[in-house]
Amino acid sequence: MSRLGNLGARLYRGEVGYDFIGKRKIWYGVSILITITAILGLAVSGLNMGIEFKGGAVFTTDTKAKVSVSQAHEDAVEASGHEAIVQELGNGGLRIQITEVDTAKADQIKTQLSEDLGIPEEQINADLVGPSWGAQIANKAWTGLGIFMILVVVYLAIAFEWRMAVAALIALIHDITITVGVYALVGFEVTPGTVIGLLTILGYSLYDTVVVFDSLKEGTKDITKQTRWTYSEIANRSINSTLVRSINTTVVALLPVAGLLFIGGGVLGAGMLNDISLSLFVGLAAGAYSSIFIATPLVADLKERDPQIKALKKRILAKRAAAAAKGESEEAGQEPSFDGAPDAPEAAVVGQRRQPRGNGRTPGNRR
Repeated sequence: MSRLGNLGARLYRGEVGYDFIGKRKIWYGVSILITITAILGLAVSGLNMGIEFKGGAVFTTDTKAKVSVSQAHEDAVEASGHEAIVQELGNGGLRIQITEVDTAKADQIKTQLSEDLGIPEEQINADLVGPSWGAQIANKAWTGLGIFMILVVVYLAIAFEWRMAVAALIALIHDITITVGVYALVGFEVTPGTVIGLLTILGYSLYDTVVVFDSLKEGTKDITKQTRWTYSEIANRSINSTLVRSINTTVVALLPVAGLLFIGGGVLGAGMLNDISLSLFVGLAAGAYSSIFIATPLVADLKERDPQIKALKKRILAKRAAAAAKGESEEAGQEPSFDGAPDAPEAAVVGQRRQPRGNGRTPGNRR
């Protein structure tokens, strides 16, 4: 067995573990700091909405231009009077996006670009996108996200309990906020592919969260019938028992996405991959973090407000304090005074019972 597999087995059996629940205030603080940074970035920089949402024209060339990408950008800005986004395609051609352009203006820009880029006008394709279409896409995206959230809450409330549904919803909002904030900070373009990526990461985030919740549900069955573990301790063990699995699935999912983002978008220059790959990369990492450090600790916080769980914790802590006092008094050579009830009755003696030794007489052999 590999070292990681051996560690996972020990975590699952509870032989080793990290106190995630006990240090939850640290994770809450880290998440709040990251979320505030994302919101500030969104408020200050805003999102770089793509042409699909703002409307405009997209010019593509089938042949390689006689100028560089930077020079093509300057030519596009000069020809249109608006900011332009220029990307080099895999065949050597260019893709030029210019927002807030109507049909008449698009024809003028196409003619000017043909002269500046040294490409015949018939080899430049122009596609117009209306702003109303972009507004419809945005509304449908928000509607789909809202329906998704409602279905998630209803399902988790039925399959588990309402506290887990609330914790999962907060974790999902946490993941979306961080991902959108990163887009605002780095200035990547937001396209329909970005929306698809956001919806995809919600599924990955829920997957890790539900795995921990399922382990927690099994571990806390009939929890009030024992006095050994508190709810938070069982929740912490559930996180540790599924930790290696969560790490493995997240790393395996991140590797191909990293290839899309850093190799496809960065090295090969396929800029159109950035819109979806960045949302997947950030969202997967944030989802793995929230399932371990946010969702389950929140469930423990909410659950320990329940009167039965609160009373159970009080009994367990009192029992441990009494046991500690008993051990100290025994070390001091004093008779301990402990009248608490043990977890279970003492084990009965199993086997053949010894009879007292007689005088060799039997009932039929009396003298």
